[in-house]
Amino acid sequence: MADARSPELVRSEIAVEREQLAVAVDDLRSRLGDATDVRRQVGSRISMLAPAAFATAFVVSGGIGATMRYFARRGRDRH
Repeated sequence: MADARSPELVRSEIAVEREQLAVAVDDLRSRLGDATDVRRQVGSRISMLAPAAFATAFVVSGGIGATMRYFARRGRDRH
């Protein structure tokens, strides 16, 4: 059976839905802006990230240096 709502009631429901949708979109835009603000996120954690980046670079460069020394020694021992 067909819904017996009047056109005015349907229009008012659509207007309410549009308003709720607009509020939801604004809220989502706000949250998305906060989530993608890399400067703020890094800035709040810089005291933790800087030493971690330094330590990682130190370990990686030491690993590369040790590998190069290993191959250099191995090449010398063969001759």
